[in-house]
Amino acid sequence: MQPAYLRIADDLRRQIVDGRLAPGDKIPGRRELAELHGVSDKIAMRAVQVLIAEGYVESRSGSGTYVRERPRVQRLTRSWYREARGRGRSPFRADMESQGSTGTWRSNSRTDAASPAVAERLGIGEGDPVMCTHYIFLADDVPVMLSTSWEPLELTGGTPVMLPEDGPYAGAGVVARMRAIGHEIGMASEIITARSITAAEAAELDEPLGSIVMVIQRTYSTAERPVETADIIVPTDRYELAYMIPVE
Repeated sequence: MQPAYLRIADDLRRQIVDGRLAPGDKIPGRRELAELHGVSDKIAMRAVQVLIAEGYVESRSGSGTYVRERPRVQRLTRSWYREARGRGRSPFRADMESQGSTGTWRSNSRTDAASPAVAERLGIGEGDPVMCTHYIFLADDVPVMLSTSWEPLELTGGTPVMLPEDGPYAGAGVVARMRAIGHEIGMASEIITARSITAAEAAELDEPLGSIVMVIQRTYSTAERPVETADIIVPTDRYELAYMIPVE
């Protein structure tokens, strides 16, 4: 049987999702919730804490607890071909521009040893050297998405494209960068899962602990081998994914 605090949290969450409790509305206090559901103040407070952790409500000191204003949901288009990309132009920037926002990003790169999972995705040995690049994507200067990518240094080491965001091909994208060193990407695969946000991700995205994120595991490959893999972290309260699939 579901614990009482989760039943209360479910009821309040349903009212928020259905719109019966709108952003800015004050939710019942713990005593009112306790009386309404026939539980102790402690159980009622625990229910509210669940919703705070999930990002549905926020507590205001000395005032009460209110339904949190939800971010505007934006669309990310997953498409192999993006018209008018051009040098230095990314699908993320194109998506943001189409929705009236300015897309930018911050990044840092470092050499690392491939973890077992990364090694399997890239078809290399565990511990082999990779270039690891972490991105924070911003829309109108607000962090909205994270990505961490890995590329085998046996391919890019000592070349002009070794650093994805530095050098003559900075910001050109993995397809153009790999083409510049003789590797023609012919396929991109994506696996999508969902999980709770980590503490580090919550801090970078200014999301509450308990939020759910989509994880897009993307891998680019040539006819011979994978050349780049990445984990893209997308908060579910900010984005919807739209897939554009060509059909012959």
